[in-house]
Amino acid sequence: MKFFFYLILVLLLVPLQTTLLPHLSVWNIKPDLGLVAAALIGLFAGELEGLLIGLTIGWVLNLFSAGELWLSLLTNGGVGLLAGFLGRQVSQVTSYSLGGMLLLVSLVSGLLAAINFKGLDISQVWWMAESIVVPQACFDGAVGAGCYWLLSRRFDLTRLRTDRMDGLL
Repeated sequence: MKFFFYLILVLLLVPLQTTLLPHLSVWNIKPDLGLVAAALIGLFAGELEGLLIGLTIGWVLNLFSAGELWLSLLTNGGVGLLAGFLGRQVSQVTSYSLGGMLLLVSLVSGLLAAINFKGLDISQVWWMAESIVVPQACFDGAVGAGCYWLLSRRFDLTRLRTDRMDGLL
């Protein structure tokens, strides 16, 4: 059951990211739903599932975008792993802590992507950082915090401190 949920989630993220989000953008800035989904899966299901689903989400989203393959793959997998550790090590995870973690990871990922562009001088990279990277990082953090707040109100989050051995299947 969990495997089919993850499969549907991964396959639906591409149409959501490409068709729906351009209409919901704020100042032409769209949140990275793959990053948010990987963080929530890592937080609710654990480090291993967050890492594996994050890597899968990064790979599938990069198949349909013109971004750097390894950067998004590692970012989404890393944020799933980091959120899993956050859920296991922090006694009370709040929407603020998850939103702050997503903001920082999105900021680092966006800065690495901006620096990775070839043929840009430092002023163009700085312009990208202040007009695209920072607003998108804030938007990613806000969307992640809002999703976590909604999910934590709806579901019981006792999983965060249990040592279960069930995996993806």
